[in-house]
Amino acid sequence: MKHDEAGPVPDPVDVRLGARLAELRGEHGWSLGELAERSGISRSTLSRAERAETSPTASLLNRLCAVYGRTMSQLLSEVEAEPQPVVRAAEQPVWEDRASGFVRRSVSPPHGGLRGELVEGRLVAGADLAYDRPPVPGLEQHIWVLDGALAVTTEDVEHHLAAGDCLRLRVWGPTRFRCPGPGGARYVLAVVRP
Repeated sequence: MKHDEAGPVPDPVDVRLGARLAELRGEHGWSLGELAERSGISRSTLSRAERAETSPTASLLNRLCAVYGRTMSQLLSEVEAEPQPVVRAAEQPVWEDRASGFVRRSVSPPHGGLRGELVEGRLVAGADLAYDRPPVPGLEQHIWVLDGALAVTTEDVEHHLAAGDCLRLRVWGPTRFRCPGPGGARYVLAVVRP
């Protein structure tokens, strides 16, 4: 969140994201309390995210995506302009979870009629992201490490990946992405909706 002389100024993406989250809750006819029960996120945190008073974390967005049955890329693409067939590097949406050291670039965002998408992920050394559930059960993922090392845990098995390695899986339960270091990690995540 930026600041000016009048105080904090929300990021435009956070404003659009908050509005979309409020729309989704309204489309389902849920109160903040009902959404809090379904997602395990406090009412106050949900309210602050919908009003763009805070930038949501990757974990929070993942929980909401699971409740709404969409991938994170789908949700983030809904707050951007309509995707074009060619996505120029300068136009690829970038989202950052500063608290966890995670940067996510939507290289090939979801597009009507397509089931796959490509995401570039960057984690700083020591970053540790845990997701308590997949956004869509049975989601197919291919994780290709470009630089550094990445440890991915799924179904209670930790897979250690080095540059060039690729992990292929369907996600049914919790997952964890950890960058053991010593440097950061950069990877491509190919996502295919069931």
